Amino acid sequence: MSYIDIQNVWQRYGDHVLLERLNLQVDEGEFCTLVGASGCGKSTFLRLLLGQETPSKGRLLLQGAPLRAEPDASRGVVFQRYSVFPHLNVLDNVAIGLELPRAPLWGRLFGDAKREARAHAEAMLQRVGLGQALNKYPSQLSGGMQQRLAIAQALIARPRMLLLDEPFGALDPGIRKDMHALLLELWRETGLTVFMVTHDLSEGFTLGTRLLVFDKVRVDPQAPQAYGARITYDIRLNQDRRAVREEAMAALAHVQQRAGAPFTETLHAH
Repeated sequence: MSYIDIQNVWQRYGDHVLLERLNLQVDEGEFCTLVGASGCGKSTFLRLLLGQETPSKGRLLLQGAPLRAEPDASRGVVFQRYSVFPHLNVLDNVAIGLELPRAPLWGRLFGDAKREARAHAEAMLQRVGLGQALNKYPSQLSGGMQQRLAIAQALIARPRMLLLDEPFGALDPGIRKDMHALLLELWRETGLTVFMVTHDLSEGFTLGTRLLVFDKVRVDPQAPQAYGARITYDIRLNQDRRAVREEAMAALAHVQQRAGAPFTETLHAH
C-alpha cells in the first residue's frame, strides 16, 4: 500500500477547473519536486495535501485512510515568504510550535515543561545552523537565516510530511546552494516525505527522487478555464541517493533498537 494515494482528484472554483484527473501514488520517504507553468495548480496541490482545501472531486489517502481535511502537526509547511513571528525571537519562534499544542488556552508552558520545550527548540536550531542567533529577532536575520528558521519551525513538531512552496526562490544562488545541502541532510536524517514546488527545473532535478510535471493536456481557446492541469510526467530521479538514505536509516534504526532508545527521539535530540 502506498503511503500517499491520490485518486482522480479535481479542483475547481466555479467554472474554473484548475486541476483534473490527478492520480499519484507516493511511498514514504520520497522527495517529490513539482514543476510547471505559473498558475497551473502546483501550490493548490500543496494546499490539498496540507488540508487547507478539500478536493472538488476524488480522494486523498494517507496509508489507506482519508487525509485529514485540516492542517495538523503531521504536516509541516515552508513558504517562499518567511512565515515567522516578527515579535518573537528565534528561540521562541520555534519553541511556540511545541507550546501551543500543549497549552492552547494560554499559548505558553511553564516550569519544567517550558524548559523542555525550549531545550528541544534550541537543539533544532543548532541543527539548522542558528545556534548563535537564539536571541535575535527575524528582522535581524538575513534571508537565508530566516528560511532556516522557517524550516526549524516546520520540523519541530516532528511532521511525517514536509510541504515546501518555492522556499528558496528569493535567495541568492550561493545561499540557495547551502539550503539545498541542509534540506537534503534533514531529509536523509528524518525520513520525511517531501513535496516541493519550484520554478527552477535544475533545482527539481537535483533535489528530488521524483520530478512531477504539471501541465494542461486539453486547451479550449473559447473556454480557457474549462480544463485543468494534470501530472503529465512522473520522472524517477536520484534513485542511488534514495537507496543510500534508506540503507542508512535502516542501519541507524537497528543500532538504536539494540541500544533501547527510539530512533525518532535520538534524531530529535541531535
